[in-house]
Amino acid sequence: MSLTMLPPAPERAPAAPTPRDRFIDVLRVFGMVLVVVQHWTMPVLSYAQGRLTTGNALAAVPYVTWISQVMPLVFFAGGAANAISFRSAARRAGRPEARSGVARAWTARRVRRLAWPVVPLAVVWLPLPHLLVALGVPAQPVEVAARTVGQLLWFLAVYLLAVVATPHLLRVRAGVALPVLAGGAVLMDVVRFSGLEAAGYLNVAFVWLAVHQVGFRYAEGGLEWLTGRRAAGLAVAGFAMVAALVTTGPYPASMIGMPGMISNMAPPSACLLALFAGQLGLAMLLRPALNTLAARPRAEAVLTALAPRMMTVYLWHMTALVAVAGVAIVGFGLATPDTGSATWWSAVPLWLAALALVLVALTAMLGRFEDPVGAAAHRLVPAAAPLVGGALLTLTITGFAPGPAPVIASAALVAGLALVSRPAAAAPRRR
Repeated sequence: MSLTMLPPAPERAPAAPTPRDRFIDVLRVFGMVLVVVQHWTMPVLSYAQGRLTTGNALAAVPYVTWISQVMPLVFFAGGAANAISFRSAARRAGRPEARSGVARAWTARRVRRLAWPVVPLAVVWLPLPHLLVALGVPAQPVEVAARTVGQLLWFLAVYLLAVVATPHLLRVRAGVALPVLAGGAVLMDVVRFSGLEAAGYLNVAFVWLAVHQVGFRYAEGGLEWLTGRRAAGLAVAGFAMVAALVTTGPYPASMIGMPGMISNMAPPSACLLALFAGQLGLAMLLRPALNTLAARPRAEAVLTALAPRMMTVYLWHMTALVAVAGVAIVGFGLATPDTGSATWWSAVPLWLAALALVLVALTAMLGRFEDPVGAAAHRLVPAAAPLVGGALLTLTITGFAPGPAPVIASAALVAGLALVSRPAAAAPRRR
């Protein structure tokens, strides 16, 4: 059966609950945790005369990013989860002709779930830079912090695109959509490296939707063949292709952006597709062991606790970094030790522990915002999605630095959420 076919359940037959895929849960949780740890270990910070200087600790070891840059796996896992979720919604509807309404209702729920946790981030960060400057903190480090926190929202903006596209791409033949998307990514790189840099930004759609599309194939059981030697072969081939592209092409060795260098991430390059192939092969090779591990009570408890709060962890982990770095670097005048030195290695555990402590507290306070208030309303999804997407993209570019743009973007975010929400039913009055 084709990846893109969504078989309807027998009419009026209740749909069985869809079991959770532990492997996908592991990839989502592990991927986000690794993203957080990477972001926390990257900064090289020093502060003098009211100015914060930043650097990247991974600049000296770019090949580490071939493993630590796991956003391709995160989008793959998201594609699988979206396909499973939408198929379940379609089965519950029971009739193929109702699929248009199913798509809108499903998209409305996903948009709300994705954008709602951003609201408290905006509520905190819109006034916070002004407050910090009023308290005497120099403006430059405050602006750096406010912009950095907003940059993380690129992921939500792109993932929103993938969510909106899911019902439509699931109807396209897998053998058509994936080659078109991957071929488009290669073509855009050719145009980009021929001198038209702006063309590379079309790969935001081509690269990430291609990876997302592979997640659809997994959800349909289309990757069951990828085990053992086949998975190992794909891993070797994928990483070998990355090495070849880095060695012979214009692609840098780092899979994350580095100052003053061509970036594989902003905009994303086709090199990330080769990286994804290597990482996917490795992940599928380890899949049986990961499933066995995830089935153990303690591991399952960890997944159960973390999986519903990963968006909060992602959104607030840079705020934790700002808080700890602000106290240590700006407050006490400390500086990051020389990267890779014994002092740096000895400081890393304490640094990560302090950041984790702050993040756990933030997640405990704010995790409830991953459950939107009220119910989804789907009639205005076509208007709401562009509003939310535009708001997230604007905040990615401007961050929460003082100015009108973050305020307007936050208002657009709230307006978009309002279009796909309706108030919770009022409790009946007691007589």
